[in-house]
Amino acid sequence: MAQHDPSRTESATPKRRNKARGEGSVPKSQELPKPLTLLFGLLMLQIYLGTIRTEIENLMHWFFTEGFTFELTPASTYTLFLDCLYSIAIMVMPLMLVIALAAFVVVRLQVGKLWAPKVFKPKFKNFNVVSGLKKLLISKQTIVRLLKSVFMAAAVALGPYIVLKQAFGEVIPLFYQTAESIAAYVLSAGQTMFYYALAPMILIGLADLLYTRWDYEENLKMTKSEVKDERKQAEGDPMIKNKQRQKMMAVMMRRMMQDVPKADVVITNPTHLAIAIRYNSLEAPAPLVLAKGAGEVAQRIKDIARENNVPIRENKPLARALYKVVEVGDTIPEEFYQAVAAILAQVYKTKQRPR
Repeated sequence: MAQHDPSRTESATPKRRNKARGEGSVPKSQELPKPLTLLFGLLMLQIYLGTIRTEIENLMHWFFTEGFTFELTPASTYTLFLDCLYSIAIMVMPLMLVIALAAFVVVRLQVGKLWAPKVFKPKFKNFNVVSGLKKLLISKQTIVRLLKSVFMAAAVALGPYIVLKQAFGEVIPLFYQTAESIAAYVLSAGQTMFYYALAPMILIGLADLLYTRWDYEENLKMTKSEVKDERKQAEGDPMIKNKQRQKMMAVMMRRMMQDVPKADVVITNPTHLAIAIRYNSLEAPAPLVLAKGAGEVAQRIKDIARENNVPIRENKPLARALYKVVEVGDTIPEEFYQAVAAILAQVYKTKQRPR
């Protein structure tokens, strides 16, 4: 947890979040898994206590009966070791597996699926002694960690205090109870202590989770300039994109001008617009727009048309309509067939070229 920069006002972008996760930086509470794993361990202990009791009784029975006459040899000692190890595994392994599974699930629910090999790379800046002492002694992280430790210690001490205070008057009558009754009472009191301690520990863990997530979001925030720079990197530099667009337009312009000599007629505005049209039934079912332009481009189309003896016809409404709705390389819409056909017929008649 670092000091929050007031200039960082923008929420982190997805790219920034993915980069942080790739480096192993995730919002994870260190306090919440502790009480939850203890809780699941205690519940499993209650369920499995009968099996543990049976195994202990069997071990005690063997040691106090057959154990006194047991002959110790290398082979028998090895067999005894395996039998004891097996009994201990039966008593301990299920409980440890439940605790391990609970710890894994709690952490997985906090951080999700995560594999960050960068965590294992050495970071030499962490070996700075002065910086480490500063973070350890005069940082907000140290204060927060100290407060969490104090509250956790108070929660752990609160349970035994309450239970022992309530049970103080019940201790003396235990002198007249059987060993089994005393053991049952001790186990019951211990269970109550656990629950009294776990309740505030879970609350502290939840509060720590909320604080950790808030602090994580604050540290991930970006300045407006960082957001702009990232957007530029994602979308590309506007200057470079503009140059690329200019090159594409130049290529398209050259190709369009090369097609003007193939046109049958150029329809003009007469000064601002020019549309070059060609009709060949073998190429398309309707006349094609080979080139179009406005201003200087229109003037260039007309110059090339004159150089190549392509007829130029003035028709302001038709020129404006075709310029707006038809792109280069497309056929003209059906509503313009009659107007264009009339111009083409006039051109063909002038050229005395029957179609």
